Amino acid sequence: MGLPSPGLWLKRLWVLFQVALHVAIGKVLLTLFPRRVKQNILAMGEKTGMTRNPHFSHENWIPTFFSTQYFWFILKVRWQRLEDMTEQGGLAPNCPVVRLSGERCSIWDFMQGNRPLVLNFGSCTPSFIFKFDQFKRLIEDFGSVADFLIIYIEEAHASDGWAFKNNVDIKNHRNLQDRLRAAHLLLDRSPPCPVVVDTMTNQSSSCYAALPERLYVLQEGRVLYKGKPGPWNYHPEEVRAVLENLHS
Repeated sequence: MGLPSPGLWLKRLWVLFQVALHVAIGKVLLTLFPRRVKQNILAMGEKTGMTRNPHFSHENWIPTFFSTQYFWFILKVRWQRLEDMTEQGGLAPNCPVVRLSGERCSIWDFMQGNRPLVLNFGSCTPSFIFKFDQFKRLIEDFGSVADFLIIYIEEAHASDGWAFKNNVDIKNHRNLQDRLRAAHLLLDRSPPCPVVVDTMTNQSSSCYAALPERLYVLQEGRVLYKGKPGPWNYHPEEVRAVLENLHS
């Protein structure tokens, strides 16, 4: 990959300003109106199910908002979205991924004829794990007519990054073996579909703007459904509606 174009650098600078302003205002409001700000964050958390997670209190994550680690992570996510290569109806990027055995392959290797392929990008974030059973039910209900693939990407809440309390203790992946070990944790939840990991250049995560989690449905090499970015807009039920519509 070459150096970013001047236009992309300008966009990054603008995003940097936006994120810095967002964090600065957030810090001030949290100091002046802590109760109101926490209520607003909880309202957003309701969308992800985080407020309904019995194993994850709001005190585990709300105090981390507007921290330095929060700033760098949000900036990374916003910068990544500037390089999103997908659009509804457009050609789906055929990015390289790695099986848990270490074998290298690509996303299109999991397509079978005209069967839809559901991509589930994520890591061991509370919202991703909380909705994992919901995703498994999708596979149980539509596995005869569609294929499913989990792509484990970089940690959204690594213990040495924007960390939440009472979360899985996984550090940022330094190499492919770190990422493979992290992805193996999902096997304890018995996913009924293949699990692969992103490359250490985060190619599929970048091309699909998937950080921190995101859902897609591909068909015949094209993007049939492009879910909005998580965690606030990570909705397996939208994938269910797409699959039901295809086979109604």
